[in-house]
Amino acid sequence: MEPDAETVSAPRQLGKYRIKRGIYTEEQFQKNYERNTPSPRNRDFRIQGRVQCRFSWARFRKIILKMFPILNWLCAYRVREWFLNDIHAGLSVGMVQIPQGLSGVLLTRLPLPVVNGFYSAFCCSLTYVIFGTSHHISIGSFSILNAMVADVLKTLNFSPILTANGTFANFSDANYMKSYMEALTLTASTTFLTGIIQLLLGCFCLGFVTTYLPKTLIDSYLTAAALHVIVSQFSFIFGIVINFHMGPLAIFYNLFQYCVALPKANATSILLFLVGLVMLRISNCIKITYKHSPVAFPMELLLIITITIIANHVHLHAESSMLAAKMVPHRFLPPTLPDLSNLSRIVAHAFSLAIVSYFLLIFVGKRYACIHNYNISSNQELMAIGLCNIFSSFFKSFAISCAISGTVIQEKTGGKTQFAALIGASIMLVVVMKVGHFFLALPNAVLAAIVMVNMFPFLEKFMDVPTLWRQDKYHFVIWIVTFAAVLCLGLDIGLAIAMGFTFFIITVRSHRMKIVMLGQIPNTDLYRSLSDYKAAAEIEGVKIFQCCSSISFANMRHFKGYLLEKMDVKAVPLDENEMRALISVSLSSTGMEKKDFQCACVCDPPEPLPRIPYTEKLVKRLHRDNESSSSSLNLIRWSKFESKHSSGTLPTGMLQTQHAQSTAIRLRAARPESGKKKDEGERTWHSSDPGVDTSTTLLCQEATQLRSTEFSTYPVHTIILDFSMVQFVDLQASDLLRQMFHMFQNLGISVLIASCHLSVIAIFEKNDFFDGCVTKARFFLTLHDAVLAALEQNQRPEIVELSAGDPEQELDEGLTEEQKITGSELLNEEPISDLFRAYSLQSEAEMNIFQQYDAPPPEPGDRDEEWEQKWKYARDP
Repeated sequence: MEPDAETVSAPRQLGKYRIKRGIYTEEQFQKNYERNTPSPRNRDFRIQGRVQCRFSWARFRKIILKMFPILNWLCAYRVREWFLNDIHAGLSVGMVQIPQGLSGVLLTRLPLPVVNGFYSAFCCSLTYVIFGTSHHISIGSFSILNAMVADVLKTLNFSPILTANGTFANFSDANYMKSYMEALTLTASTTFLTGIIQLLLGCFCLGFVTTYLPKTLIDSYLTAAALHVIVSQFSFIFGIVINFHMGPLAIFYNLFQYCVALPKANATSILLFLVGLVMLRISNCIKITYKHSPVAFPMELLLIITITIIANHVHLHAESSMLAAKMVPHRFLPPTLPDLSNLSRIVAHAFSLAIVSYFLLIFVGKRYACIHNYNISSNQELMAIGLCNIFSSFFKSFAISCAISGTVIQEKTGGKTQFAALIGASIMLVVVMKVGHFFLALPNAVLAAIVMVNMFPFLEKFMDVPTLWRQDKYHFVIWIVTFAAVLCLGLDIGLAIAMGFTFFIITVRSHRMKIVMLGQIPNTDLYRSLSDYKAAAEIEGVKIFQCCSSISFANMRHFKGYLLEKMDVKAVPLDENEMRALISVSLSSTGMEKKDFQCACVCDPPEPLPRIPYTEKLVKRLHRDNESSSSSLNLIRWSKFESKHSSGTLPTGMLQTQHAQSTAIRLRAARPESGKKKDEGERTWHSSDPGVDTSTTLLCQEATQLRSTEFSTYPVHTIILDFSMVQFVDLQASDLLRQMFHMFQNLGISVLIASCHLSVIAIFEKNDFFDGCVTKARFFLTLHDAVLAALEQNQRPEIVELSAGDPEQELDEGLTEEQKITGSELLNEEPISDLFRAYSLQSEAEMNIFQQYDAPPPEPGDRDEEWEQKWKYARDP
């Protein structure tokens, strides 16, 4: 390959190349260049004498780092760069988790022991620091999950401990205390079963499901979940307690209840919420830089400490967690194993909690992993959250997941690793144990302002919807369906609907086939779509189709219909006689003896059914402006090309003979031309060079068109399928493709495949795709090789201009004198319809059918000796 001199002197022009090589089929290329045979997958391993165990430190190290991801960042921890950021983030997250743990009882209406909740949060945070792979996730309670657990208790006929008017039941009553302890036991059992389900899913490596969920679904799901969280904070904003519902349309029912109870709202709580909201929004405008790195202003930490100090000295007349904490009958219950007797009653609810808890964690983790350019392991996250829930069940606590507000705070305050989460959990536990009673006076409205502000980054995804509409309609529909399903039906049912709809869209999109017709860019070996490029020209006698997706049972009918439509034919099922003839041909080809009567033992295995190459035949379409009936005999190929092979099968598997070509030309000459029309819309490129030069990649054809009223387009002798974009072909599609090979071959049209990947060829081999007609000689290395091979096997004979007054002029110089005389007699004496039937036998299968049933007209009673002689010549010239 040498660039031209002009290319070297003119740097603005692209280089040119000139390649000279032969035409390669896949079979020839693999033989010449020694294709490596794939090693057998099913090997026979035999234990000889003893079992040998090998130990590898590298493999052991890899397993340990995979099981304990903490070692990945702990060994590479940058103390000078990350330590202060992690301390800053840990302080902010730890102080926010304190009021969150104290106020959870107002939403669930089930007062858990206060200390148990904080111990559970600390143990879960420590577990995730060791086994989790995300650097920014903050583990803790999630309000919607807590409400789902409370809804589980409600469905199992457990009465709420906290009434709707904000007062507690009488815990001095034995019946109430019994119900309270049963509720705690069932809560612990639900959390424990949730963790077990997540561990089992992780052991079976089912976390891979998240790989098939697009970012659009994740953003939409988190946006809807953020709205659910905001609605749950209305109890703190307005200082009212309602019967919080979960399930389908629960968000609208809760909004209605808030509107009804709005006259009872606490004005002080609303005012504190607005003050906190404004201060948090102002903090976004404060820019702090430390060592050339931006640091977020710790407004959450400052707001909590300031309002807590004020509330302990001034009575603010706002709702807080003090009354709820004082009414809890037990401040601390020692950790115990959960009761396993009720697992059958809660297995469905636990599975729903396990799915929601995990997907919420993985969605938030993927969001921040994408922002900070690192990867998380979906299976390891499943194992980590499962262990967290198991430890949480020992303290009779709720199911654990990602604390969204805490995660947002940890990320925006500069947290780099899970060391920040560890610091936050430690600070939370120490502060609660020493000075936790001071935070009981903190108004819940301040916490609601912190939570709502940290939900705004997820709500900003609404701005992506117009962009999705412009860029990708499929992802736009996924976003809308996911958001509507999660918002209206809940986090569990909505997630199932969103995942099902997404998998449906992925399936439809991946199997939706796009087929384009290609033409050649003149003087190049480049082929582009005829509809996209004006310079692309269709090659005379060759139709090129490019399949832009894999072929499967879902789209194979579309693939077949498109090809038949472009070839102006349709498929008609074979009748009973034709099917019987094909079966007899298949039996004779396999060497099976034909017997009218056979007797066999039933103990013998049944003989396999004969393989039928095709079950349909192709006939010309009946157009509205053409009143003639459709018939497969109308598909005689008016070929202007002559094979240079005198007889036998061509190297490319094209089954055509010189006699069929000469007959077609002779019939073409016998038909007078009534007019000379030229299809101006057809773009066919011709070259002045009559030869075929593979070195210069020129497809040279003469600039002569047939001017016929009935056949204004060029006859097609070859169909080329470009499989460069096909990744797989399943079993049903392979059978259909093989049948189409045979059906087109019966019409004298060869089907070639170009640029087929070796994996697809291997699939064809496994599916028994190849037979006597469909061979690997039809598979070419490149599209240009296939085109050159098709034209080389159908080179044009010398063109002789015809006139209407001389229909008997000789056109084929390759015929013998005897063939010319006999053909002339047939043209003079026989009607053209009989010649159609005689010379349209393009394949061996159709020849056998006509020979067996002696089908051509006239009727058997009208046949004479002269007609039988002519029919014998037509079958065997």
